[in-house]
Amino acid sequence: MEKKTWEARRRRVGAIIEVGNDGDFASRTYDIVNTLAIVANLTASILRTFDAVEMQCGGALNMIEVVTYLFFAVDYGLRVWTARYTFPESSGLRAVRRYVFSATGLIDLLSFLPYYLPVFFPSGAVAFRMFRVVRIFRLFRINVYYDSLNVIGEVLYSKRQQLLSSIFIILVLMVASSLCMYSLEHEAQPDVFKNAFSGIWWSVSTLLTVGYGDIYPITTLGKAFSIVITFLGVGMVAIPTGIISAGFVDQYSRIKKISEYGSEEDVHFIKVQLKKRDAWQGRSIQQLELPYGLLVAAIQRNGQVIVPRGDVVLETGDTVVLGAESFQDDKHIDLKEVTLRGQNPWIGQCIRDLDISRRTIIVMIRRDGRIHIPRGDFVLKEKDTVILYTQMHLRDAERIQI
Repeated sequence: MEKKTWEARRRRVGAIIEVGNDGDFASRTYDIVNTLAIVANLTASILRTFDAVEMQCGGALNMIEVVTYLFFAVDYGLRVWTARYTFPESSGLRAVRRYVFSATGLIDLLSFLPYYLPVFFPSGAVAFRMFRVVRIFRLFRINVYYDSLNVIGEVLYSKRQQLLSSIFIILVLMVASSLCMYSLEHEAQPDVFKNAFSGIWWSVSTLLTVGYGDIYPITTLGKAFSIVITFLGVGMVAIPTGIISAGFVDQYSRIKKISEYGSEEDVHFIKVQLKKRDAWQGRSIQQLELPYGLLVAAIQRNGQVIVPRGDVVLETGDTVVLGAESFQDDKHIDLKEVTLRGQNPWIGQCIRDLDISRRTIIVMIRRDGRIHIPRGDFVLKEKDTVILYTQMHLRDAERIQI
């Protein structure tokens, strides 16, 4: 019993330190504190570079750094401790390794470790101070808290091949222009264009239209070639910009199509809260003896909606949503019903491949009068009715009360 209580506490801590929904007050509070700690730490680091501010507020800035670095260290320890719930498909030690060696785990570690290393290795204080710059990458954790910011990462990932191709073209053009400029300007400026790579700095400033003016051609052919490279540079810079802009248009068009081609209707469910003596308490979803046609659609626990997978164990106080007749109550879980029609982009796709928000959960699919469990390899078809929990804004959507 004590072991179950300990694991329940670990699971709860993991839910708090991960991105929370609006209904989980503790988790959302932790998200806000985490964001404020990142901003406060970076603000203190920037202000310490001003001598006047350092003289007047050095003690306060030092205290801010001590508190925020301690918070980062505790946060890292909690994430290692709860890694098994962050990566439920991996075993205990494997889940810890996945987090520790992930990009997020390394950033979390380097955001506080250089601050404490000089205590043990005083001779390397200067080198360790340089590693503190890594803490600025913790700002990317703020991106996790907002789906709107996450769109940027999705666009860059979806257009990665095109962006890499454009960068490759720019690099080839950069090296080629450096070689050509060396051939044209070496005899006139042997001290400036000493070798083939001396023109790299010139090609970078010209292709990217920066034009510092510290290295420039003086021969007629060199100036003419520089004009050509400048025009090419304008076009090369425009290519990645166009690719990213097109990616944003595609992303928002996809979201718009989902709302345009889906008709939404009220779906009625029963909401049941488990008590200590209920037979379902302590049993997993796959162990429940449910009659045919009755489905566990969602589980609400401590203000958080949980996907009802087969290995999810029900606990006292859980609110279980069943696919049955409506039960009116002032507290509810919002569900939407979308019928796939026409050119809906979800048609023909597996559930795991759907481009949906992190806060959207498909709870079940209704096809030809039968209810199907939304497995990852389930392929959606036209006229399927998809029932989902979402916090996304869908046009003409109405709140469905459970």
